[in-house]
Amino acid sequence: MGVVEDRRGRGGDIVATFEVTLRDGTVEVIESADAYQQEGQMTTFFANSSDRQVVDCWSTRLASFRTSEIVIVRRATRVLASRDEAVASPIVTASILA
Repeated sequence: MGVVEDRRGRGGDIVATFEVTLRDGTVEVIESADAYQQEGQMTTFFANSSDRQVVDCWSTRLASFRTSEIVIVRRATRVLASRDEAVASPIVTASILA
């Protein structure tokens, strides 16, 4: 299981992000995920409250992918922009070179 500590809230705070590369080459970005773990045939990404560092019944499921379709899981951190700043969304794009 991958676990990430983060601070949430106002602009300038750090948000954990996972980039999941699937077998077909698409990249899915899961923002605000604190952890992931395998659940049967699926790999699920979770958000936890700021004071908890484990996946348990209080965790929120954010996304699930069939484990056999996952090629790469990368962890990244993003800095949130404050509400006063006009900034583009920090969406990650990726391309697979043939």
